[in-house]
Amino acid sequence: MLKKFIKLVPLAFAVLLSACSLLPEKSDETANWSAPKLYAEARDELAAGGYEKAIQYYEKLESRYPFGTYAQQAQMEIAYAYYRQADQPQALAAIERFIKLHPNHPNVDYMYYLRGLVNFNDRVGPFNFLVPQDPSERDPKAAREAFESFKQLVERYPDSIYAKDSLARMKYLINALAQHDVFVARYYYRRGAYLASVNRAQGVVKDYTDAPAIEEALFIMVRCYDALGLTELRDDASRVLNKNYPKSRFTNGDGTVSKAWWKFWS
Repeated sequence: MLKKFIKLVPLAFAVLLSACSLLPEKSDETANWSAPKLYAEARDELAAGGYEKAIQYYEKLESRYPFGTYAQQAQMEIAYAYYRQADQPQALAAIERFIKLHPNHPNVDYMYYLRGLVNFNDRVGPFNFLVPQDPSERDPKAAREAFESFKQLVERYPDSIYAKDSLARMKYLINALAQHDVFVARYYYRRGAYLASVNRAQGVVKDYTDAPAIEEALFIMVRCYDALGLTELRDDASRVLNKNYPKSRFTNGDGTVSKAWWKFWS
């Protein structure tokens, strides 16, 4: 009986496969769509927030009509769709691909700008309002990459319509990067790593001219030098702090550094 059952198994399997093959295949509604039709439908989905569907249409457009303006436009808008979908890796990959394939495209400046935006908004999710985080406390890698993208755009395409906004974002990023280094210097100071703290604070003063964070960086230098017993360096840093920030919140108003310095870091 068992042998008979075993012999029937392959036959039943074959019948099952045959039955499956008789089922109608799911048709592709886009099979006969022209390039303009595919592009129009993709744009409609993109405008409506249907990013996944838009990406599918753009990919079919590029696959079926790989040459011409529609394919190039699809490549650009796929990158934007991934950006709106908060898929940073895919967005950056699409941007890099476009820049590599079309370095002289009349709208390539937009792709540099979009690359900056992708990194600028790194890890900004829909639930950030629940646990707000100071940008200076985040990993600065994405901020530096965003700055570099905006910088490339401004240098290569100074007349671009995106140049003005890029410059404004660069200024913001400079301040955020400076504040990040101050955050790290503050962290080291609190743990008694005074040399590491003063080195990071010095970097802020040296590398980020006119950044608001310089005021606190100078203050940290004063406190670190004081803790290290380096009185001459402490006094020099204090003079620079008082000269550049005569009404500093870190001083008592008479030019001396506030003793209640911890209150500023609450």
